[in-house]
Amino acid sequence: MDTKICSLDVCKPTSGDIGCPPNGVVSAIHGSVSPTVFNSPEATLGRHLARRLVQIGVNDVFSVPGDFNLTLLDHLLAEPGLNLIGCCNELNAGYAADGYARSRGVGACVVTFTVGGLSVLNAIAGAYSENLPLICIVGGPNSNDYGTNRILHHTIGLPDFSQELRCFQTVTCYQAVVNNLEDAHELIDTAISTSLKESKPVYISISCNLPAIPHPTFSCEPVPFSLSPKLSNKLGLEAAVEAAAEFLNKAVKPVLVGGPKLRVAKACEQFVELADTSGYALAVMPSAKGLVPEHHPHFIGTYWGAVSTAFCAEIVESADAYLFAGPIFNDYSSVGYSLLLKKEKAIIVQPDRVVIANGPTFGCVLMRDFLRELAKRIKRNATAYENYNRIFVPEGKPLKSAPQEPLRVNVMFQHIQKMLSGETAVIAETGDSWFNCQKLKLPEGCGYEFQMQYGSIGWSVGATLGYAQAVPEKRIIACIGDGSFQVTAQDVSTMLRCGQKTIIFLINNGGYTIEVEIHDGPYNVIKNWNYTGFVEAIHNGEGKCWTAKVHTEEELIKAIETATGPKKDSLCFIEVIVHKDDTSKELLEWGSRVSAANSRPPNPQ
Repeated sequence: MDTKICSLDVCKPTSGDIGCPPNGVVSAIHGSVSPTVFNSPEATLGRHLARRLVQIGVNDVFSVPGDFNLTLLDHLLAEPGLNLIGCCNELNAGYAADGYARSRGVGACVVTFTVGGLSVLNAIAGAYSENLPLICIVGGPNSNDYGTNRILHHTIGLPDFSQELRCFQTVTCYQAVVNNLEDAHELIDTAISTSLKESKPVYISISCNLPAIPHPTFSCEPVPFSLSPKLSNKLGLEAAVEAAAEFLNKAVKPVLVGGPKLRVAKACEQFVELADTSGYALAVMPSAKGLVPEHHPHFIGTYWGAVSTAFCAEIVESADAYLFAGPIFNDYSSVGYSLLLKKEKAIIVQPDRVVIANGPTFGCVLMRDFLRELAKRIKRNATAYENYNRIFVPEGKPLKSAPQEPLRVNVMFQHIQKMLSGETAVIAETGDSWFNCQKLKLPEGCGYEFQMQYGSIGWSVGATLGYAQAVPEKRIIACIGDGSFQVTAQDVSTMLRCGQKTIIFLINNGGYTIEVEIHDGPYNVIKNWNYTGFVEAIHNGEGKCWTAKVHTEEELIKAIETATGPKKDSLCFIEVIVHKDDTSKELLEWGSRVSAANSRPPNPQ
């Protein structure tokens, strides 16, 4: 057979995982083969959708059953290449699809009409903010009820079924309401292909009476997508490269900074190639951690303004030219808008646009093409990295704990650092884990994910479930605060059902510590749980689970030895008791600056 591969390139995986990693490839294989013709009972919408999901790299679908999606779930279950994973609630199903998409390149969830759709909406918004392809499928009303004056359950009591659709319109890039079979094939295929092309979630509502009905449009095996690649404007690309090369080649100490949109631009590999060629000092913004290899010889750490890796901000902000690839400058990443950057020194490269200082802007220029061509024109200049080496002082270690001294957070993360390898991945929950995990040095192949743009507390529980399901060969290390865990704790149950071997560090400091440092009040104190007891109750003797509660460094060391030794094939839940005021110094600085930004008085009228 004459076969060719048509792919959606995304950033090269650090782990070499097969499938569609966040830094991997989404591939569709197609060729000159005779299409398989199904017997008419098999030529159904449900089977077509199931095959499509498998074709794009989805082997696990996260779902919550409801009466409007039950028949559809039957057809997904019947597909040999699909594993249907039932979650405890729709929010976690959405978060799981988010985590899955970060590893595989695309994820999917299935919920029921309105009560399920509006519940999953928050997770879909988060995926939209992070530019993740995610297929959100909703079982909708019977097709005969559209256009009638009937009032249905699971609605707000009005004969208008569009409320859910209107809510999804602002957090998805395409919406398909499938309530007849004639255009179902086109709507489903357009939705899925749009999600892959735009790297955004899509919404597909399927009437509950349609999945099992045969139709001629589904009589052939679905032909895999052949998605037309985006192309740069050749003249614009040449002009942008020429202007950028001239700008950088006359600089004395230029630097490179990677941003989170490297992922959606599928330009991680080209960015590293530019770093190799140029010799520039190489940093990442906090939300780009994990997209750039930290073992690169010119890597200097995370640029995060006042809370950057030691000596990184000094090198970046004193540079006379900096190229930011795919940045997002929001109030969190800019530490309350306090970055000491100057526009006239900056080249800002977005996925399809280049802005040179205060000068020209070049549209229709793809980041990966621009970085690739720029690497051919740039003069090698290692001055900034040499300056970094001159001022660099190795970081100190936390004070040695006295015997049986209460455990400190910085000591805990010193031990987590030793656990990391190419066979692990880190999931960092919103909160102080952002800052502590940011300081971890990632070995080659070690994954790293967190949700900085949207910052929804509780995201990590579902995301850990989805990420671990996507890469079972990796052991996930999740760092979760007690306040965040209380939001979404139930789906530890689903991790156990799936036989996952994640290690969860539950950091019990009695409240919402990140919010305490922004603006304190009694609302930041939460009811303490017996977290290990909670997980043991969920375990209930089914599956492999081990828990520990640690108060000291000695207990932590013993717990880690057990989790990575005798219990390496179990889900391990380690509750770490720390003082309520034990935070990273970075959070203290960041919190005060974000607080100042939040409390700015209104401008004079």
